[in-house]
Amino acid sequence: MKQSEPIVKDLVLIGGGHSHAIVLKLFGIRPLPGVRITLITEAANTPYTGMLPGHVAGFYSVEECHIDLRPLAEFAQAQLYVDQAIALDLVRKQVICAHRPAVGFDLLSIDIGSTPTLPDLPGVANYSLPAKPIRRFLEHWQRLVAQVSQQPQKRLRIAVVGGGTGGVELSLAVQRQLHQILQAAHQPLSNLEMHLFHRGDQVMPGHSPWMRHRLQKILIQRGIALHLQETVCEVQKSPNLTVGCVSGLEIAVDYIIWVTQASAPDWLVKAGLATDAQGFVQVDDTLRSLSHPFVFAAGDIAAMVNHPRPKAGVFAVRQGKPLFQNLRRVLQDQPLKAYHPQKNYLSLIGTSVSAADPSFNTAIASRGILAWESPLIWRWKDWIDRRFMQRFQNLTQMRSNQKKNSSEQPLGQMRCGGCGAKVGASTLEQVLARLQQEHLLWPGSENILIGLEAPDDGAVVQVPPGQVMVHTLDYFPSFLNDPFLFGQICANHSLSDLFAMGATPQTALAIATIPTGLAPKVEETLYQVLAGAAKVLAQSQTALVGGHTTEGAELAFGLSCNGLADPNQLLRKAGMQPGQVLILSKSLGTGTLFAAQMRLQAKGNWIDQAIESMLLTNQAAATCFLAHQTTACTDITGFGLLGHLGEMVQASGVSVEVDLATIPILAGALETLQKGIASSLQPQNLRASRLIQNLSSSQNHPLFPILFDPQTSGGLLAAVPQQQAEACLRNLLNLGYNHSRVIGRVKPFVAGIQPITLSQ
Repeated sequence: MKQSEPIVKDLVLIGGGHSHAIVLKLFGIRPLPGVRITLITEAANTPYTGMLPGHVAGFYSVEECHIDLRPLAEFAQAQLYVDQAIALDLVRKQVICAHRPAVGFDLLSIDIGSTPTLPDLPGVANYSLPAKPIRRFLEHWQRLVAQVSQQPQKRLRIAVVGGGTGGVELSLAVQRQLHQILQAAHQPLSNLEMHLFHRGDQVMPGHSPWMRHRLQKILIQRGIALHLQETVCEVQKSPNLTVGCVSGLEIAVDYIIWVTQASAPDWLVKAGLATDAQGFVQVDDTLRSLSHPFVFAAGDIAAMVNHPRPKAGVFAVRQGKPLFQNLRRVLQDQPLKAYHPQKNYLSLIGTSVSAADPSFNTAIASRGILAWESPLIWRWKDWIDRRFMQRFQNLTQMRSNQKKNSSEQPLGQMRCGGCGAKVGASTLEQVLARLQQEHLLWPGSENILIGLEAPDDGAVVQVPPGQVMVHTLDYFPSFLNDPFLFGQICANHSLSDLFAMGATPQTALAIATIPTGLAPKVEETLYQVLAGAAKVLAQSQTALVGGHTTEGAELAFGLSCNGLADPNQLLRKAGMQPGQVLILSKSLGTGTLFAAQMRLQAKGNWIDQAIESMLLTNQAAATCFLAHQTTACTDITGFGLLGHLGEMVQASGVSVEVDLATIPILAGALETLQKGIASSLQPQNLRASRLIQNLSSSQNHPLFPILFDPQTSGGLLAAVPQQQAEACLRNLLNLGYNHSRVIGRVKPFVAGIQPITLSQ
């Protein structure tokens, strides 16, 4: 991510709710130079609550009802940190996360939604499934759908606790989807038994009498057992899962879904924010915290003290634009403007959602005392929901229409070149001190004579007798808008050459280019990227002994790594032998996927899986290959599979046959390649196709382009004896290399014939 202006302020958004999704889009359309935006979210996609009942009912796919935050963050030029916020330090202005270093901010906005309040009653926490967080609920729901699909003849009893809007909608949607499965399997609908528990005398409190009466009638007509004026007091597991009520009523069930009054996580109160009795952040008419002027909140997690409203998605959507406007005003030191939510709002509730025949779907529209039920309402609701989701699609076209206001320029200064571009000594010292205080730096071995503990003009490392030193160097600009993850991936990538040669890493020197900005902003970026690298280095017991930093337009990072090896046990490219098989330890496709992400054409789950692959170290794979008598090995990086394989066959004087169908490919890579989206290095890598014997008959194969896709933190390619292949592959899978495959075999070299043959 290039930074055209020095970073002056940090805006951090916690949560990927509706309001923040709108804020990101609007910042993408109207960027504010000098402001770095960071989104911290538990998942790279966020559900749109208006379509979730339809998704549960089987009408909408996951993609149709979720906003993909990765391309949205890319569009907004925002950093995306997939992690859980667990605390706030409002004195130091830091967000404490579950799995990464603390994230500093100047301005903070919170939009994390809410969760049902689980009462402190026996068995409730252990045996009930809350409807929120939605992501976790949907994971359980998909497993339940799969279970019913596999065993439709088995009787199933589901209880929903809570007769508000969410409980009623969810009950109808759950029943509809499971009934469709039973009908398709020619099983009686009576195999599904549903119960709805509600402590009031009517469902849907807060809605008009007609609305409550109509929904209650629909539930009864659908055969959902209503237990009104029943307060659940316990959930028992033995001998059967049972819902117990104060009245003495007990109902045996198989699943319990909890959809009751919303609540907030306790870390907001512990942080010192002003909250209401339920723990929601109290905000004024500008959506600003009553207690901390540098904190904003929106959506369900916010409580507008002057305008109390129910927890409904419509308010989160409406708050998006005024939140964006007031965040900009704060960042520009301008006065804020009040936002007044409407008193009455339109409620659209689907009452019969059918994936098989949408024409029979119905819905109810209500506003105040007015209500109307009709199939036309369903079509209207569907149109509104799809139109809302379209606001976060077609981002490529929106990017071309982005406009910058030339008057909105932060104060900055000219940056020097040469050694004047180095990161300041005090900044570097503070970063290293933080890393040491948090025990992120591996202390090193007795072979390190001079390192970071006593910095000098250079590090000094002693090479033990009988061993040799192996040197590698990698450095590249960031392709990921998360410096902590980028640092981890760079370290994995840099160490991989050592593992491929059978060496044990010892030390590393860091090379970093940090986007220009105020000293605290430079420090934060440098700390995040070094913390990521240090995490991986520590896992491999590699000491960081020094490095060099400079400021520039975009983040870039690399490591010069040194390792020790027995000269008689080095793995080289020139060791392939006829009769061996080729094993690849990771899937291919990072080049095309991140090229697609730059064009806003990659799905978030594709990038998530690519990141997961790049974070997997090659250290255990190298050890496994050595244990199974590997004689040649290399890591697949920038030159692509065919480029690195070509180096091996030419150095070894052999030929190989590669089975295209067995090559593991990352999710989405084939789709992006078929669209013609490729890395900028791909054309040069294609020159290696001259080594292919049957080029004319194979170059039109759909998998052909993946051979030339440059990889970042790719897998290892090893030549293994045929008799060791099965055991080696089994061990790799046990070690977590789930996509390891035998992709070819080594053959004798034949003069006059190109050394690589592709089988289809």
